[in-house]
Amino acid sequence: MSTVAIYLVVAFGAGALAVLARLPPLIGFLAAGFVLNGLGVERLPALDQLADVGVTLMLFGIGLKLDARSLLRREVWGTAGIHLVLSTALGAGLLGLLMLVGLQLPGENLSALLLAGFALSFSSTVLVFKVLEERSETTSLYGRVAIGILIIQDVAAVAFITVTSEHPPSPWALALVLLLPAAWVFRRIWDGIGHGELQALFGVAMALVPGYIAFSAVGLKGDLGALLVGMLLASHANAGELSRTLFTLKDLLLVAFFVSIGFHGMPTLEMLAMSVLLLGLLPVQAMLFVLLLWLFGLRRRTSLRTGLALGNHSEFALIVGAIGVSAGMFDDDWLVMLSVAVALSFVISALVNRRGSSLTSALARRLPEHPDDRLHPEDRPIDISHATVLVLGMGRVGQAAYRELSEEHGFSVVGIENATDRVERLRAQGIDVQEADATDQEFWERVIATGHVQVAVLAMPFHGSNLVALQQLSATGFDGVVAAVAQYDDEVQELRGHGVRTVFNLYSGAGIALAAETVEALGHRAD
Repeated sequence: MSTVAIYLVVAFGAGALAVLARLPPLIGFLAAGFVLNGLGVERLPALDQLADVGVTLMLFGIGLKLDARSLLRREVWGTAGIHLVLSTALGAGLLGLLMLVGLQLPGENLSALLLAGFALSFSSTVLVFKVLEERSETTSLYGRVAIGILIIQDVAAVAFITVTSEHPPSPWALALVLLLPAAWVFRRIWDGIGHGELQALFGVAMALVPGYIAFSAVGLKGDLGALLVGMLLASHANAGELSRTLFTLKDLLLVAFFVSIGFHGMPTLEMLAMSVLLLGLLPVQAMLFVLLLWLFGLRRRTSLRTGLALGNHSEFALIVGAIGVSAGMFDDDWLVMLSVAVALSFVISALVNRRGSSLTSALARRLPEHPDDRLHPEDRPIDISHATVLVLGMGRVGQAAYRELSEEHGFSVVGIENATDRVERLRAQGIDVQEADATDQEFWERVIATGHVQVAVLAMPFHGSNLVALQQLSATGFDGVVAAVAQYDDEVQELRGHGVRTVFNLYSGAGIALAAETVEALGHRAD
């Protein structure tokens, strides 16, 4: 128990220091792993198991929100496939150049260099999804494209592990097709269990039993099984609620994943220098994503945001490295160097994506844009010239604000939402909603150009997104009324510090509204 206490204190302390330094807490968790390893603290046997459960729940949650049709789009599978081939060749080429200047590399033959390049060509599903989730952008166009590319990469990883494994999948793997009719049974069970802790337990059981354990038992990748089970259950009405319910548990378990990376070995100065050199692949790989997506018709900003999100190395590199070591192609030091390179790429990616909107705006000006008729259908300009009020974020709060301003006060209101499924659902209800990214500078330039918008309501669930949208408003010289929602008092103060006079605290505001309704009901009763 004392070892567990040490883990908790170091992980929490490192995460807290990262937050105080205005860095993502995962940077602290990565550092905690190396600190614990450096101090000689015993590696907990359960650490990898907790990490596996966290990754499994994360992929199950992705499946619950994933439209399988998105994987069939050419910008997804085409970009993933071409990038995998080119990135592997670029990685092998860089390593070959380093070998010419005398640096020690995994091997003296081409196959070793290609294997190392292949290991470094993947992006991290865990990190990318966490970045998207923190920005509430998993359902945006660029978020869906990024997740689709990651899933294609995961399928390629499964194929590689299967081919190189000494134990091929069991013939019983064919029995997994029975999950298709079984999913109907699972959904009927789900109908009858209600909400709360029983639904959360149901979600964990689905992710681990017919997902992870069933696939692992027949020689397939267990966490990919959790993703597929999530996709089979995604049509259920409570899928979104279950994903949100598992959010905190999944995030807590993923701390073990980030801490575990530091236990792959402590690098020497030479290994650290080599790991830093490997990071030279990141900007090349990120820009390769940008170029491919742009060629497939996505707008330059969408392509850039996707490329920045995917610009990191994957934990899959450690699996490939272990396979290379067991095959005698790599020495043990290479596994340590790969683990450090992966950890450093996580740090860089987290920092870059924290500045994603401003960095994307700066880079977008350097790239040409497609004519509107050549753009991807979901990425073309929108017409909001008739709007006097914009509601940014069409969740429950945004929908309520839309109806109040439109039906009760007669304003011409347009809702802005980046989740395609929600946009389609609201349009079917007759609500004027457009699919767009409210943190997009070019979007705001089009809005201001109309000259009609008088009110902007910031109702997005992520405080950071509201702040970015507010900054874009200020940059374009918007002089209308801005209203915003917040969940915590410090967020209220921050918004007011940026000049927003009307800020609604969701929690205290709900209490005030409830009290007002109660008094009104008492008045009617007295009458």
